[in-house]
Amino acid sequence: MSTGTVVACACGVAATAFLGYCVYFDRKRRSDPNYKQKIRERRRRADLERNRGSGARVRPGNMQEMQQYFFNEVQRAEELMAQGDFDRAVEHLLNAVAVCNNPQKVLEALSQTLPPEVFQMLVQKLPSILDQAAPMADEDADGLD
Repeated sequence: MSTGTVVACACGVAATAFLGYCVYFDRKRRSDPNYKQKIRERRRRADLERNRGSGARVRPGNMQEMQQYFFNEVQRAEELMAQGDFDRAVEHLLNAVAVCNNPQKVLEALSQTLPPEVFQMLVQKLPSILDQAAPMADEDADGLD
């Protein structure tokens, strides 16, 4: 036998053993009684993280939905500030300001109620959230035509 044939046979045996292990592991994993429950839980956590990180989209025409979203974001920000997590609290406040009809009035109220360092963080990040909100409003306006 030549060296090339031996190497090819060894590679073939290794590949077959690897595929066999993959089939065995997959079958063992799927036969687990809690498999479906674990998958559902993993997907639910992924959805929560995705919604938490990006902020849920709210349709601009639905005032009740916008108000509910606004109040939920402000409440979440208050909870985070009570825990000392000011960065995430500012993110939620920015989401709230982005959906309100009169951001100037909201910012005035926030300037009087927030600690100065938190309000400063909010003001620094405000242009970025307003730039993101403008294209979404344009998309929604285009959809109404």
